Amino acid sequence: MAVYLRTAQEVQTGIAGRFKARRLAMNLTQRELAARSGVTWSSLKRFEREGLIALGSLLNLALALDCLDDFDKLAGERQPIPAAQSLDALLATPALRRRATGRKGRSHGI
Repeated sequence: MAVYLRTAQEVQTGIAGRFKARRLAMNLTQRELAARSGVTWSSLKRFEREGLIALGSLLNLALALDCLDDFDKLAGERQPIPAAQSLDALLATPALRRRATGRKGRSHGI
């Protein structure tokens, strides 16, 4: 089981703060960034203040701020699990969830 040191809200607020810092480093006003990205000014204001924004709008802002490539890393492949040191360690490793192969209510076979 994973242990998280920050809440989702803290991560959300951190992302909004980093986007605002990037905007300011590029010497852009909120209105200028809104115009460049196609995101409404009110959405950009809400994002910087509360961290709330639609995913499509967030990606448009990232494109305008030249950091869209950073999103390619999200939910990427996990690192391989190292070989177990013992049978107990192997049995303690949670199984990876796999996609279902059949449809519900349908039996396999003939």
